[in-house]
Amino acid sequence: MKQIIDWDFADSVLPLRAADSNKNNYGRVLCICGSAMYSGAAYFAAMGAVRMGSGVVTLASPRAAWQALAAKLHEPVICPMPEDDEGRLHQDALPQLLSLAGKADAVLIGCGLGRSDNVTKIVGTLLRETLCQIVLDADGINALDGHMDIVRQAARPGILTPHAGEFARLSGIRQPDEASLAHFAVDNRCILIYKGHRTRVATPEGQLFENTSGNPGMAKGGSGDVLAGMIVSLCGQGLCAADAACTGAFLHGKAGDLAANELSEYGMTPSDMLHYLPRLLKRYNTREW
Repeated sequence: MKQIIDWDFADSVLPLRAADSNKNNYGRVLCICGSAMYSGAAYFAAMGAVRMGSGVVTLASPRAAWQALAAKLHEPVICPMPEDDEGRLHQDALPQLLSLAGKADAVLIGCGLGRSDNVTKIVGTLLRETLCQIVLDADGINALDGHMDIVRQAARPGILTPHAGEFARLSGIRQPDEASLAHFAVDNRCILIYKGHRTRVATPEGQLFENTSGNPGMAKGGSGDVLAGMIVSLCGQGLCAADAACTGAFLHGKAGDLAANELSEYGMTPSDMLHYLPRLLKRYNTREW
């Protein structure tokens, strides 16, 4: 039976913060994102995690993207990684990435990584050897093309966030119905976030959820990277994968709705969504300070 994702859902899973807490109570997340061509995707992912409330955000990107990211990002820890001749991650980065992943509560892989044999090897190795929750977005998903067995063999069910084109490449289904989305999640032992109008979330247990927030102004490059960062943040803060996926999708859409109402669907940007997200989260303050 399909469940609706709304404020009641979000309120039921997002806790208030304890007065005596510190950054270690709110998760250490690792974002493995970016390349020479796509530093913006890494920026949006890392800031999505920061704005969603993570205690510590670490961003691992190829050296070619490091300078641009370091100039824009102040809250995340930025770790430059070995790169190939085109500024994408090289497999020589794997020992460092595995070490960083071993210290994280949740890991996001994919936003802006680009496509290469090195990236495919990195994604596969991290899925097999990382014990914490993994979120795969964009090129992290593209790396699975022809390798879905890796997802099924992962240490725990991963969260995949494909749009229609990415899902078609993975599944061969261009116009999926709700049953096919549910079957995909069950068959591949993953949490599936099928992005689009009324985003759907399917779980390995066969549950199906439908989001109620969002608008056409969110159909811009970078929006999905913000969502991926928000979801990995919620995982790092202790939400189970399904709750993190559903709540992240809902709050992402509501931030987009606020931006559209204030700035228009035409003119709003993913940066505006990052700006409005904290205003939504005031709902979960313990009190007015």
